[in-house]
Amino acid sequence: MRSRRYTVITRIERLNNRLTRFALRRGWAPRAFALLETVGRRSGQPRHTPVGNGLVGETFWLIAAHGEQADYVRNIQADPAVRVKVNGRWREGTATLLVEDDTDARSRTLPYRWDAWIGSRMATTPVTVRIDFTNRRS
Repeated sequence: MRSRRYTVITRIERLNNRLTRFALRRGWAPRAFALLETVGRRSGQPRHTPVGNGLVGETFWLIAAHGEQADYVRNIQADPAVRVKVNGRWREGTATLLVEDDTDARSRTLPYRWDAWIGSRMATTPVTVRIDFTNRRS
């Protein structure tokens, strides 16, 4: 059962995500954002989710604010092969959920701290996702 808080927050996020996704697809969004592509667990179709830019070296980190309730996390559980459009370029990788990771400590290590601050205020059941890239920039 999803909480009332989760329902309210996700309604607000859906509008924001539509606008951010539109901007990211066209290269208009600030570098603080990235676009995560997963494969829909039921449809098999590509699904795009705006996320904070968590690129650190050759690894991409993100905090899924709603944990396993988030559809993109469920998609990753079904198929960990993902793509991330970061800094205007698509990169392929393999996502791993780190359920035992300290999400507060991890968010303090990410490049865009304001995103971590907002995420911590909205989070219901956060989980860390690590994406190890399998290719160079394309």
